[in-house]
Amino acid sequence: MDPQQFVYFFSALLSLGAALLMALVLFDRLAPMTAARAGIALERLRSGLRLRQAGVPGFAMPYLEGGKGETLVLLHGFAGDKDNFTRIARFLTPHYRVIAPDLPGFGDAGRDPQAGYGIAEQAERLRALLDQIAPGRVHLGGNSMGGFIAAQFAAAYPERVASLWLLDAAGTEASHSSEVLKRYEASGDMPLLVREEQEYGALVDACTQERPFLPHSVLTALGRRAVADFPLHTAIMQQVAASPLLQPQPQYAALPALVVWGEQDGILHPSGAAAFGQLFPRSRVVMMPGVGHLPMVEEPRRTAQDYLEFRRGSA
Repeated sequence: MDPQQFVYFFSALLSLGAALLMALVLFDRLAPMTAARAGIALERLRSGLRLRQAGVPGFAMPYLEGGKGETLVLLHGFAGDKDNFTRIARFLTPHYRVIAPDLPGFGDAGRDPQAGYGIAEQAERLRALLDQIAPGRVHLGGNSMGGFIAAQFAAAYPERVASLWLLDAAGTEASHSSEVLKRYEASGDMPLLVREEQEYGALVDACTQERPFLPHSVLTALGRRAVADFPLHTAIMQQVAASPLLQPQPQYAALPALVVWGEQDGILHPSGAAAFGQLFPRSRVVMMPGVGHLPMVEEPRRTAQDYLEFRRGSA
């Protein structure tokens, strides 16, 4: 190929690439719900995850599953869903069987305005789910509210839990001492409760130090779902806030735990890391500079590497 032909060929490729990019942008903007489903499905495929269906009394509880080996169950936080763990899962599925469910009241799980959604009640629903899909011992992880549920589950069913992975977890007085939660107690204002679709970006910003890439379509789809859930999530937030805080337990003494906290977490106070370190004598605490409330979303590779190192050390 002579130089003139190469230039022509390269220019044609650039034009084609620009046209494809423009088509993707238009698809993302003009058909956001369809584009969001396609984008999420692609992320799951990259991470080796498949959507499965399950249910507990009164609720559907779909979950993502992928990989082989010991079972690692991951619980999302308030206003989150199973896909909070999709990006980090690509670093975990080569080593473990990863399960990430939607908790009742969130994601694609069932909703019942008359049901209770306190931490102990959600822990019981987790037990019912695991009885079906992972009846033995599991390694259990959770972010924020999901970490609270994981620790509560470990106290109630220590024989079911091989280790804990707590990512900016709720459930201690220290972690609840943030300005966001103080403001919520005083006024009911909370960035995790979304009244208008355009407020969803503010929720993401409140939870992250630097917003990760999220297409317009995904922000739109999640924003619409959050608005529809506003009445129910307002009630669930009240029930979570009223749940008893975690207390020292004999069951915690021998349980290996990795406590991870973003140093710039604006939702739950970083002093919660030390509090969890005291609750779990066999814990390792990792503080992550430049990270907010969602380490597994903001720094998935680094967060996964810390977990893999922890598991090697506790084996």
